[in-house]
Amino acid sequence: MLSGLSEWFWQERLWFPEGLGWADLEDRDGRVYAKAQDLWVALPIALLFLIIRQIFERTVAIPLASLLGVKETVRLKVPHNTTLESYYCSMTKNPTQTSIASLCKQTGFSERQVQRWFRRRRNQDRPSLLKKFREASWRFTFYLLAFIAGLAALIDKPWLYDLKEMWQGFPVLTLLPSQYWYYMIELGFYGSLLFSVASDVKRKDFKEQIVHHVATILLISFSWCVNYIRAGTLIMLVHDSSDYLLESAKMFNYAGWRNACNYIFIVFAGIFIITRLVIFPFWIIYCTWVYPVTIYEPFFGYYFFNGLLMTLQCLHIFWAVLIIRIAVRFLTNNEKVDDERSDKDETDESEEEEEEGAKKAMKKNGPVQNGHTVHNNNHSKRE
Repeated sequence: MLSGLSEWFWQERLWFPEGLGWADLEDRDGRVYAKAQDLWVALPIALLFLIIRQIFERTVAIPLASLLGVKETVRLKVPHNTTLESYYCSMTKNPTQTSIASLCKQTGFSERQVQRWFRRRRNQDRPSLLKKFREASWRFTFYLLAFIAGLAALIDKPWLYDLKEMWQGFPVLTLLPSQYWYYMIELGFYGSLLFSVASDVKRKDFKEQIVHHVATILLISFSWCVNYIRAGTLIMLVHDSSDYLLESAKMFNYAGWRNACNYIFIVFAGIFIITRLVIFPFWIIYCTWVYPVTIYEPFFGYYFFNGLLMTLQCLHIFWAVLIIRIAVRFLTNNEKVDDERSDKDETDESEEEEEEGAKKAMKKNGPVQNGHTVHNNNHSKRE
């Protein structure tokens, strides 16, 4: 059964235009071509990235966070309560008003005490600023180095300047060492992101991130197998060109460097819109969707490859809306740039109300000591 499934999966009509096949990608005359079995190299690379990341976060990210002044938010721990903890873990983290009333009867707490307990308990589960900074600094380092390496690998290639060159001689395109390592490292990195997604900071676009990682891994793997390598390297370069700016803006945001964060984010927003909403759809997708059919008849791989590109483009539009919303708010109201995808700590409204009440009482009655107003019995010289 497995052999039959494998034979069906690797049949040439799914992967190549008519008249072309796996035989065209066999090494000959000193020319080396990409092979599907090469992709297994990405697995140990992904595991190596997980190890390097742990070392990097401990030896580089934490000292850097201290240097930039990343300050942890002091979070009040909730007193242990078996009933509330059980409800929080097994039912929901955000109880309804009816549930709160029921929990009040079971615990003897007031409604405000139950609400406060759940607020503080939710805050305890939220990742710390240091954890966010460590993740952002790791991704910043990789994206920056990947962009520099990708640019160095493509700067002298004709298909960087004339996109039609990416199909010149397809599929008999010799694999270059720079292309091999660019592919394996990128595939290994996104594989490591997929492995660590359970322990990383979960944002509101968690599902979109999963879709993005899976689509990227499929896109890289498929383009490797059918020798769409020139197109693949261009796609990776376009994606790496702005991501490091976003991660650096996050780092400065977590450190409280407001101006640096805001201006880097605006630069990131401009580059993101140009690369993901202009260059990617109107140049790269155009050259993978429109131009190939002038050379060969469409086949399954052609539709599958472009379908993955369109999936990425839909995600680009989704994220562009969030980015533009943040940028407009900053430019029009001069507000602080915040990542709308991240959960923010909930303030304890009841404590704020108590503090506000105390301040108002102080203004009205003067200083208070031990709950009693301090009367001023000192008479002025005039009196």
